[in-house]
Amino acid sequence: MRGLAALMPTLITLWLVVWVWDFLWLNVGRLIISAIRVVWLQLSIRGVLPFAPPGYIGRALNDELIGTRVLGVLLAVVIIYIVGVFVGNFLGRTLWRVAEHGVMKIPLIRAIYPAVKQVTDFLLSDKSSNSQFQGSKVVAVEPHEKGIWSIALVTGNGVRQLSDATGREMITVFVPSSPTAFSGYVLVVPKDSVVELPLKVEEAMRLLISGGVITPGAAPVVAPAIEAVVETPSEVEAALLQRNPI
Repeated sequence: MRGLAALMPTLITLWLVVWVWDFLWLNVGRLIISAIRVVWLQLSIRGVLPFAPPGYIGRALNDELIGTRVLGVLLAVVIIYIVGVFVGNFLGRTLWRVAEHGVMKIPLIRAIYPAVKQVTDFLLSDKSSNSQFQGSKVVAVEPHEKGIWSIALVTGNGVRQLSDATGREMITVFVPSSPTAFSGYVLVVPKDSVVELPLKVEEAMRLLISGGVITPGAAPVVAPAIEAVVETPSEVEAALLQRNPI
């Protein structure tokens, strides 16, 4: 158990790094390398670059080579950063909204894209520009049984039809699971049945991911001070004489 406790943080961190690497390579980097091969071939055919046959280009940028994968992942990171900078300014946001409006006209995409966008905006967007993240509150709810509380995040207003049917104001909360705090389930509960907690979202996430080990606001445990009894030499000698009289 001590060995697992020592190795698990490192192993989980490495697993996450490998997962991010594979995700970037399979979804972005590999497509970038394919585009580079096509552009290289077209430029060589037109004489802009020295002529290179397709076989040579394929061997030079083979997907199985570690150098090709490193190049693809690095270019993926650069492109993601550039997109973030572009969307961060006014012109970029405007063009991005226009592109999203065009995508929303596709029947199948418009059924999936809004829900995915709401989740990714809540989890990944910058806190300074994410009103959902700023406005979310940490609350305690009783989803299973009275007296059994769960930590939850307020994600929005409740379903209006349910509020009208019950005659009580409802809210929607997300109950994260532990230790994977980004997965969980959604509850629609009466607003007066939750207890608002004086916690930040980051503190609640640390509490859930650590399994309750990291408790926000808990004072460190300090060992009680041991008062030393100092005796003078004469008192020590008197005690020894009483025990062992000469």
